[in-house]
Amino acid sequence: MTKAELVAAIADKAGLSRDQAKKALDAFTDSVVGALKKGEDVRLVGFGTFLPVTRAAGMARNPRTGQSVARPASKTARFRVGEGLKGSLNG
Repeated sequence: MTKAELVAAIADKAGLSRDQAKKALDAFTDSVVGALKKGEDVRLVGFGTFLPVTRAAGMARNPRTGQSVARPASKTARFRVGEGLKGSLNG
């Protein structure tokens, strides 16, 4: 599902215009990104949790040449599936 398809689905299910749905989705993603940048978890009970993760610097291998290269430390995010979502997918 693309962002445009998601906006259309939100607009249809919530009875909003596409512009309102896009603004709501953008506000949601901006809020999640802001919380993760602060190092906070974003928990949506029954759906899942977005977690900020810091990866330490280390060594990686270039698969083409086999040469070792230094990988800098970086920040990323992970998503842990909630029981409600997991149950919906498996039930």
